Amino acid sequence: MMTSKKPDTGNSPADDLRKETLDKDLTRIGAVEITTQSTAQRLTAIGFGLFFLGLAGAFASSQIGAAPNALFIIVAAVLGGYMALNIGANDVANNVGPAVGSRALTLVGALIIAAVFEAAGALIAGGEVVSTISKGIIDPSLVEDSTTFVWAMMAALLSAALWLNLATYLGAPVSTTHSIVGGVMGAGIASIGFGAVNWATMGKIAASWIISPILGGIIAALFLAFIKINIIYQDDKIAAAKRWVPVLLALMVAAFSSYLMMKGLKKVWRPGFGLISVIGVGIFFASVAVLRPWVARKAEGLENRNQSLRTLFTLPLIFSAALLSFAHGANDVANAVGPLAAIVHAAAEGEIAAKVELPLWVMMIGAAGISLGLFLYGPKLIRMVGEQITSMNPMRAFCVALSAAITVIFASALGLPVSSTHITVGAVFGVGFFREYYTARSARRAQYVKKRRPRPDTGTRAAGAQNAVQSRKLVRRAHFLTIITAWIVTVPAAAALAAVLFFIFTL
Repeated sequence: MMTSKKPDTGNSPADDLRKETLDKDLTRIGAVEITTQSTAQRLTAIGFGLFFLGLAGAFASSQIGAAPNALFIIVAAVLGGYMALNIGANDVANNVGPAVGSRALTLVGALIIAAVFEAAGALIAGGEVVSTISKGIIDPSLVEDSTTFVWAMMAALLSAALWLNLATYLGAPVSTTHSIVGGVMGAGIASIGFGAVNWATMGKIAASWIISPILGGIIAALFLAFIKINIIYQDDKIAAAKRWVPVLLALMVAAFSSYLMMKGLKKVWRPGFGLISVIGVGIFFASVAVLRPWVARKAEGLENRNQSLRTLFTLPLIFSAALLSFAHGANDVANAVGPLAAIVHAAAEGEIAAKVELPLWVMMIGAAGISLGLFLYGPKLIRMVGEQITSMNPMRAFCVALSAAITVIFASALGLPVSSTHITVGAVFGVGFFREYYTARSARRAQYVKKRRPRPDTGTRAAGAQNAVQSRKLVRRAHFLTIITAWIVTVPAAAALAAVLFFIFTL
């Protein structure tokens, strides 16, 4: 029997032992350094967050002066800033995650674009008047006095922020709107009773948990199916791209223009749905005329392969990330500053109003908090949405972004309350599950692959290869279950926490 010998290194056994020991020590030191660096980054982010909350309180104090109940307003400003930080950490990831996962944007580039356009959307189109009770969940006239109302809004704001903080820590993108809705509902029940809740409105919001992701997933899957059938699995991909990519991009331009008119420019302009539809159709045909020569120039000299096609979708994805962030800032900043504005009005005026004017300083805290929260804590959720649920490329990310805009337009036309978070994440899942189905069952794909890459394998080996293709899982089930569970418990969890906080505040 032959025995293997350790190669002669020319060193004594003691020297070899010292080298092995040194290597192990260096490995341990490296692991410790990585852990220390990660801990330092987390502590730095926490430090910046606390510094911002201190600034928010000081800024509020400078704006209100010696107003009645000034302490209430300062504390509310800190809570509003905390909520804004968590919106930036959790919700904004949906706007840029697919673009980052597809490598159309770097993480740093996505953070800069999202922060700038979120703040711009909040400050330019965030609205001068906001509802004091998000989505009309409870009737403020039923609240006995302004002090009770202030405590209820503080409980709602803090509970929503804490829930978002926990969801971000767990890596679950959830709806900030549903979080604040749950907080308001729980605080309303604790302060007034179950009769204060508009249960019909709550029923519509609960229905959106199902409607939003399913609509987003179906629309994204349909667009991906169209791209695969008409472009990817064509013999001449470049010719097919010249024919269809201008149409797809024009559809995106029209959809995002309509989306901004409907959701992002409410403070500047409020056209009716009919006018928006007419303008959208006109933008579509004008965009086709402009984009067809642009795509033809971009496609000139490209190789006939999928990698070449991806370059045609990169620039549109950057614009879509910016526009989604602008519209999100215009709409969802109210989740942070709506209750804060209500508290400011009730504390300063001693009265409760269904709608209040939004002071500029309140909006500035919301806009700054969302942008800072995105920079400090957003990368975790950006990677989750863009990279960890399913693999992204520019064409799949394009389908997700387009689905988000079209689903919001469609749902708004029908009067259905939907969540942009649920739509986008649902679209990501829709793309992944469709790829699983298409890879395993598409005869067109099988014929294309066989023609382009003929294999000598036959019999058992070929059958085994086919079975392997059919069993491929392109969506991580663990993330699917975690996110769905988080969606289901968001409203009741935020409501229960808000009720507990209200009782603590009013002891």
